[in-house]
Amino acid sequence: MFVKSLISVGAGLAMAALATGASAADISGAGATFPYPIYSKWAVAYKGASGVGLNYQSIGSGGGIAQIKAKTVTFGASDMPLMPKDLDAAGLVMFPTVVGAEVIVYNLPGVPSNTLLLDGPTIADIYMGKVSNWNAPEIKRLNPGVNLPDKPIVVVHRSDGSGTTFIFANYLSKVSKEWKDKVGAATSVDWPVGIGAKGNEGVAGNVAQTSGAIGYVEYAYAAQNHLAYTKLKNREGQTVTANMESFQSSAANADWDHADHFYMILTDQPGARSWPIENPTFILMYKSPSDPAASAEALKFFKWAYEKGDGMAKSLDYIPLPESVVKKIEASWKGIQGSGM
Repeated sequence: MFVKSLISVGAGLAMAALATGASAADISGAGATFPYPIYSKWAVAYKGASGVGLNYQSIGSGGGIAQIKAKTVTFGASDMPLMPKDLDAAGLVMFPTVVGAEVIVYNLPGVPSNTLLLDGPTIADIYMGKVSNWNAPEIKRLNPGVNLPDKPIVVVHRSDGSGTTFIFANYLSKVSKEWKDKVGAATSVDWPVGIGAKGNEGVAGNVAQTSGAIGYVEYAYAAQNHLAYTKLKNREGQTVTANMESFQSSAANADWDHADHFYMILTDQPGARSWPIENPTFILMYKSPSDPAASAEALKFFKWAYEKGDGMAKSLDYIPLPESVVKKIEASWKGIQGSGM
């Protein structure tokens, strides 16, 4: 299984550090599970290229924000961007690494992946408990040629503080006024129905093991674990499939030139081919770090990732940032004490 192999990689990095005595140059980070697949892949390659290890804890965006604020890691990682005023108040800088998409995964024997079609309002109604059966009229209307079972929908959501949840809930808030008014968007929300699971790994595993389940995960977890995922109707009313073309179409609308502190949300973007649930994932670091040497090592890692890691990102269906954005990011690092940039 893909997720298990990633966890093994992460554990291996941690074990290597314990066995050899962690170098002062080794990098520590914690946070979002959304980018864990690519951070793990980059870490293995960077270790081979530089000898510097990365110990990244995939604990969710809420945990990453908490740990960087507690100064227990060199960087925090969050899929939910922090507001510029909150960054300034905390003395933090923020920058994106890659753009990733979320998909709606399901477990319906006899209904192959990319067969089922859903739209935003129907997904919102499912997660509010208003649509609770797979052969409900709302789903049948979208899928006239699909043999939908008379089976209860088992809703699965994140139990931890999660940027993946923030992006999902932000999307639902844009397509459903009732969701916006009653639930809203945050890293943790008061879920009307469903069972909770920790991390993208937990949601993917729960859906894989539960007939009739539905969940939301980062695309890599669905693709590499062979989970069925839906097509979606986007803002233009067009049916779109989860693939690099639809992901790039949505990302192309990002206006980085006017993104204060690189703050960006890309849900429900215009464009006939745009996938509606995606966003950049972000790194959080201190302007005046307590350990400037460790901070400088982390920036070297991300600089290497921008230069060498695009192919690895694409292999896991993440969207690399445009070179113009990377230049802006690297220029912003000059404001970090001891960066050497």
